[in-house]
Amino acid sequence: MQSSLKPHAAACSGHSAVIPPPHQGTWVPLYRHLSPCSPAAASTGAAKARPPPSLADLLRQDQLRVDHIHMRLLSSSSQGVRVSKQKQGPVKEPVRSEVIHLHDQPVIQVTIGSERKGASGGSGGSGDQQQSQAAGVVQTVVLDTASDVPWVQCHPLASSATTDSSSSSYDPARSSTYYALACNSAACTELGRLYRGACVNNQCQYRVPIPSSPASSSSSGTYGSDLLKLTADPADGASMSFKFGCSHGEAKQGGEGSIDNATAGIMALGGGPESLVSQNAAMYGSAFSYCIPATESRRPGFFVLGGGVGDLSGAGGYAVTPMLRYARVPTLYRVRLLAIAVDGQQLNVTPSVFASGSVLDSRTAITRLPPTAYQALREAFRSRMAMYREAPPQGNLDTCYDFAGAFLVMVPRVALLLDGNAVVALDRQGILFHDCLVFTSNTDDRMPGILGNVQQQTMEVLYNVGGVLISMIDDLRLQLAGCRPAGLLQATTPASSTQNIYYKFQTWHLLFGSLCCGKLSS
Repeated sequence: MQSSLKPHAAACSGHSAVIPPPHQGTWVPLYRHLSPCSPAAASTGAAKARPPPSLADLLRQDQLRVDHIHMRLLSSSSQGVRVSKQKQGPVKEPVRSEVIHLHDQPVIQVTIGSERKGASGGSGGSGDQQQSQAAGVVQTVVLDTASDVPWVQCHPLASSATTDSSSSSYDPARSSTYYALACNSAACTELGRLYRGACVNNQCQYRVPIPSSPASSSSSGTYGSDLLKLTADPADGASMSFKFGCSHGEAKQGGEGSIDNATAGIMALGGGPESLVSQNAAMYGSAFSYCIPATESRRPGFFVLGGGVGDLSGAGGYAVTPMLRYARVPTLYRVRLLAIAVDGQQLNVTPSVFASGSVLDSRTAITRLPPTAYQALREAFRSRMAMYREAPPQGNLDTCYDFAGAFLVMVPRVALLLDGNAVVALDRQGILFHDCLVFTSNTDDRMPGILGNVQQQTMEVLYNVGGVLISMIDDLRLQLAGCRPAGLLQATTPASSTQNIYYKFQTWHLLFGSLCCGKLSS
């Protein structure tokens, strides 16, 4: 069976982005990095020639992502974050591949910089060349709701002997609006012990540490400021001031199974003061949303900076729940999962099982549940799928089926019940992936769960950070285009009670972030 990760440029032509519902903000198309319509798919060189990653690679990278989040929380367990210290076996090395070699993540294109120093229309360049030089540099970056410091790979790399002016990388030396932040600046101090590096020539240095190896770092360099536009058209859009890390270190290969993704860096959306959201709170109101498209959709989704639940009042299909925060890890956004229902019947799981809450993450693919809750979900799901042949597990996906010969597959409905009477009825593509139940468990009930992007795809997920709310909405207009407007939390009624039916000749599409690839060939 062919993988939807394989490039197919012709299929992407003529398809415009899904326009998000009304927001008070600015928006840009959002892609799956490994999808054929992603801007990264058009990149040249070794990355383009590499085959798509296997399901095993994607699952391994996804687990590294989960380990990264759990390690962050483990360091704050004394502040009420309940993480089991006895069961750290699943934490794998090296975590550096989680940062540098990304799997199928949600990506956007942005423009960084302005008129380049030394740009001239004289000898050595035409007027058109001068105009492109004055426009800034378009970069493809990964959206990350569980990190605080935005950073991009800058030109030249430390190992480069010469400066190549034709490089598509951002070069701070060629932007007239770039400046390095001073070591005694408020922005540098704000990085704190976790992200602040040494002081070099009175220029602030940043570092993004590897959780399992404090002596190393996945990205480090100069912390500076330049202009940013949320657009892939340098001539369009309003500029905003943008503080970010400029990494001149060359990315290292992450070993067997690592995935070279041709992205330029990370657009951090976490709750810390360094993130894009916090930097522009005065202009856009501490809110953002995204819609990750279904795998088979030929249209991109969208990312919106700004807006809020108030902008969508009166719209049906919303589920709204309180946003919870960790005092010592303000980066992460958390919700309180209270129960799970299968075909309208609530699972018999004690509410205390969910006491540690669930982190909402844009890059983790597969939702992690407390073991007690996952076992109950698996039992209910298997009982309703007893008419289909079982298949061997796929990595940590232990409930799989062989649908060969079946004309259609009827999948039980699954809904998540969140605090505030918020019911999130999952799309069918957020229930099965690669013919497997796309949930798995943590190693201990005390560990916080993670709501992955597989369950978020095709919905608009809105983070109203200022209002301490998360919302999700279901809208037919976006559903037809591949993205259902959502926010994680406003309406209290289920989005739909329609039975989930898979036709055998239809390819499943699903997953946010890492596993957004439909059915993959093994």
